[in-house]
Amino acid sequence: MTDRAKRGASYRRRSLLPLAGPLQQLVRGRLWAQVLAGMVLGIATGTVLGPTVGLVEPATAAAIGAWLGFPGQLFLALVQMIVVPLVFASIVRGLCSSDDLDQLRRMGLRAVGYFVVTTAVAVTLGIWLALLIQPGSFIDVANVPQATAPAAAVNATAPSLNALPKHFLTLLPSNPLSSMVESNMLQIVIFASIVGVALVMMPRDKARPMLDLLATLQEVCMTVVRWAMWLAPYAVFGLMARLTSEIGLQALLGMAVYVGTVLLGLVLLLALFLAIAGFGGGMGPVRFLKAARDVMLLAFSTSSSAAVMPLSLKTAEEKLGVRPAVSQFVIPLGATINMNGTALYQGVAAIF
Repeated sequence: MTDRAKRGASYRRRSLLPLAGPLQQLVRGRLWAQVLAGMVLGIATGTVLGPTVGLVEPATAAAIGAWLGFPGQLFLALVQMIVVPLVFASIVRGLCSSDDLDQLRRMGLRAVGYFVVTTAVAVTLGIWLALLIQPGSFIDVANVPQATAPAAAVNATAPSLNALPKHFLTLLPSNPLSSMVESNMLQIVIFASIVGVALVMMPRDKARPMLDLLATLQEVCMTVVRWAMWLAPYAVFGLMARLTSEIGLQALLGMAVYVGTVLLGLVLLLALFLAIAGFGGGMGPVRFLKAARDVMLLAFSTSSSAAVMPLSLKTAEEKLGVRPAVSQFVIPLGATINMNGTALYQGVAAIF
């Protein structure tokens, strides 16, 4: 076996690729169809319990809705519980996928530039669509439970020019453990990036124990993700039943315009990415969609880009022909800081 083949075999052993198999089984088991069925059944159940039909008393409906929503709350708690360690381990190991600091710097600058541009495009697209369609005008505010915004958010103002250095310093976590406890993802990403670059600059034999520990942590997180995936259909059913029983079908139908606005934005964003894949990678839209089909179905089922990283890596390397050194760096980083769909959604939500 050549040195290059040995490096490739070692690289695959310490990557997330072996974890892609169980995730593919979820797709073959039609988890996405189960999630859709749970959504429809949840809306129907909530309609019967809620004010639209009024089959039971409001107090009884609230109690039943709370218990129906328990699997959904458990699902969210499991996913939120492993997000921080999974993000930290994935970013550090992604940065350490390259032994060449110069190559890492070049890829990092290109990747971050791409992330910034596509995120800005996604936010702009979401805001433009929301201003154009005005989905908030289709909602009767009297039928929707209201939440009071914190005073700090209401009175927030832009920092002055003199205060900018202080604000930039707050991005660097003075206490990384505190940032992890508070789930401050930006500080966690910065801390993980610093640790990853430091490990790249260290001798490989000294960095190996830390990387092996993070590899084990990734496997533990992905095991918890698989547990959560078993709950996904029941979680969607319970959450939709609880929501519909609280606000009624009429208010939910009013929100359909909001959901449709987000979906329209996602379709336009997908068209942009297909154009980038076509012009930048020479890959037609049909071929790209066929190769990425399993990843998109699993991402729809889990609502977590971090949870589908192993399958994303396998798809990129085996079906799209991406070099492992590139995929192992870009995908973990992009799954945590390049959430274009979330950026578009938040742009629509802000106007809504």
